[in-house]
Amino acid sequence: MRRRLARAPHGARSPPIKLSGTMRATLSYTSMRLLLFVASLILVYFAGARGFLLIGLALVISGIVSFIVLSRQRDAMSGSLTARVRGFRERLDDGARAEDDEYAPDE
Repeated sequence: MRRRLARAPHGARSPPIKLSGTMRATLSYTSMRLLLFVASLILVYFAGARGFLLIGLALVISGIVSFIVLSRQRDAMSGSLTARVRGFRERLDDGARAEDDEYAPDE
């Protein structure tokens, strides 16, 4: 038997997608890195490089530029990822502690 997905009435808007702070920071950093790579790819292409040399030089140039220019965004992304992982670990430890307390022998 097939399940049918409920559809919103015609003209109704779906709720907007809300990104978490971690997702927003990661998405902005990644999109800026890609933009820098494409810009350096175009510049190196106009400088005359082709093939693997074009890709290699564009990767090196965009990596160096992003290391310098995007340090604030990289720090924001790593801070939000660290906080998210820390929260996950705390919840995992709390769950393990509660499970240990549940199965501890009664004295």
